[in-house]
Amino acid sequence: MRPFPADLARAQQEWSATYQQLAEQPGRTELRRHLYRLSAQLFFHPYWRQRRPSAAEWWELRDLGRSDRDVS
Repeated sequence: MRPFPADLARAQQEWSATYQQLAEQPGRTELRRHLYRLSAQLFFHPYWRQRRPSAAEWWELRDLGRSDRDVS
């Protein structure tokens, strides 16, 4: 697995947790807004500045976000 910056991995983990909360409590505006902000943070992170990520890289990052591994 490729090493992602800790802040990018934490943002992905927070995105996954927020998405799960939203699935359990649909209609929560504050969760939808938070998810939107996290999505922008992930997509426009400086790590991707040199090139856009491949589908495989996005998949790895999503897997990391779903895991319980500590990224700090």
